[in-house]
Amino acid sequence: MRYFIQFAYNGTHYHGWQFQPNASSVQETLNKALSILLNTPINVMGAGRTDTGVHAQEMYGHFDVETPLEVPNLIHKLNSFLPKDIAIFNILPVHDEAHCRFDATRRTYEYHINTVKNPFLEELSWYFNQKLDVDLMNEAAKILLLHTDFQCFSKVNTDVNTFDCTIFEAYWKQENSKLIFTISANRFLRNMVRAIVGTLVNIGLHKISLDDLENIIASKSREKAGFSVPAHGLYLTEIDYDYLSL
Repeated sequence: MRYFIQFAYNGTHYHGWQFQPNASSVQETLNKALSILLNTPINVMGAGRTDTGVHAQEMYGHFDVETPLEVPNLIHKLNSFLPKDIAIFNILPVHDEAHCRFDATRRTYEYHINTVKNPFLEELSWYFNQKLDVDLMNEAAKILLLHTDFQCFSKVNTDVNTFDCTIFEAYWKQENSKLIFTISANRFLRNMVRAIVGTLVNIGLHKISLDDLENIIASKSREKAGFSVPAHGLYLTEIDYDYLSL
């Protein structure tokens, strides 16, 4: 039987989602907990990869077991067993061919910038106190919706077949001393959101123009795009599936 697992994590103390030798990962931590509690080897496939220090307010994985699970009991045991920076929300039976990565129709990320120094947000947002032109950054964000090839924002030497992504929405919102960038798409390239944010910040600083952004996208060159902002301000916030309604 196949199950989807819905969970969240603070990525501060992990080297990303995916298993890595000699480094702590969310995937390894979750696999160990499930394997111990179910008394059988469990390997959770994740809906995507998050880098070192990136957080997830909503993440999905799937795993297979031979017998039906007592879901409420397992959720309670997992939340008691797992470290405090990983929380399980739900475990859902799905059809045998369901795939948490390939079946996702939409993913949403947020990037959090804190404009006032706050020690309690040190690992949860990027502290950046230079004046930004948020209106211009929102004009730039609208330009992203007009394109599909985002090779310029992709990590180089990545093993993808296409750099095409359909962006559904992209916008900045000011909340007191916090600035939040939200972006949704059918898929994302490695390092794409952090590179986009760095480029939009350069626009907000008036270092580059809206025309420059068009030229950067057309160039398909990562070197021409902006810097990659720090990982600890990035959150995976939502993943959508056609057959799930929560």
